[in-house]
Amino acid sequence: MARIGFIGLGAMGSGMAAVLARAGHRVAAHDLDPAAVAAAVAKGCEAAGSVAQACNGADAVITMLPTGAHARAVHAGAGGVFESAPAGAVLADCSTIAVDDARWLHDEAGRRGHLFVDAPVSGGVAAAAAGTLAFMVGGSDTAFAQAGQVLEPMAKAVFHAGGAGAGQAAKICNNMLLAVSMIGTCEAFVLAEQLGLEPKAFFDIAAQSS
Repeated sequence: MARIGFIGLGAMGSGMAAVLARAGHRVAAHDLDPAAVAAAVAKGCEAAGSVAQACNGADAVITMLPTGAHARAVHAGAGGVFESAPAGAVLADCSTIAVDDARWLHDEAGRRGHLFVDAPVSGGVAAAAAGTLAFMVGGSDTAFAQAGQVLEPMAKAVFHAGGAGAGQAAKICNNMLLAVSMIGTCEAFVLAEQLGLEPKAFFDIAAQSS
């Protein structure tokens, strides 16, 4: 059983923290919203009143935050993860942020003697709650091996995409692929309707052919 600091209990993070607690880990959960912390406690986590408290004695610290600016502030700000996490802890940022932000976090973590991975996810809220996310991880082999032990309970798959920022690179390319596919699907249905096809009929045809 690992002691895990979990920071960021939004739509994704709340489910992820609950899965880790359900797997038997001791999860110290922190969020700016007290209601989110209370919900995490109801699902087996411990309440942490600050980032520093969440990091106290942690074997791993996981962050799931809205933007790169939030990730930078939570890690590098006063009382943040870099200041508060034990030297041996692995840090995993699961936020979806810019590659440059991820690489900056890697550099700062390394400068301060921490193992760090960028580990964005795919699968959505339902997969977060079910523990069936796909993790795309960037970082050293050592950091990946250590982070994998705490990511596994939340995952159906954990991929080592490469070095610093590679997880975010994989995520943005995966999102691009999905978006292009969705746009093409929508355009095909518009064209089908313009050519006189009934949408349900075309859906059934596409589902069994394309």
